[in-house]
Amino acid sequence: MIVAGFGFRSGVSLPSLRAAFALAGQGQPLVTHLATAQDKLAVLLPLAEALGLPLTGVAPDALVATSTATCSVASLSARAVGSVAEASALAAAGAGARLLSPRRISPDRMATCAIAASVNLQGTPT
Repeated sequence: MIVAGFGFRSGVSLPSLRAAFALAGQGQPLVTHLATAQDKLAVLLPLAEALGLPLTGVAPDALVATSTATCSVASLSARAVGSVAEASALAAAGAGARLLSPRRISPDRMATCAIAASVNLQGTPT
């Protein structure tokens, strides 16, 4: 499973989400799922529907328990996690998941996206 995790500000637009997704996905395997914080699912739903991908909501405790590669002051302040995008992708991809692409920021700085892969029993991304 390849998961694109998202973090975004209030008032984010679909073009901002698409831009962050495109930046994070460059050179990465085909994304199979989208994820974000549970309370933000409704905002990401139009992108999930447009892409035909399943959408997963990540609980606040799972976000906080996930170690991220990057750290945003805004994310730390709002969610107590370094990157909502990275934490969402990793948590949704499951135990042992690894980050393929750290968070990428849309040009308008309204959305971030990171890509993570679940790992099979041999330790290979799936």
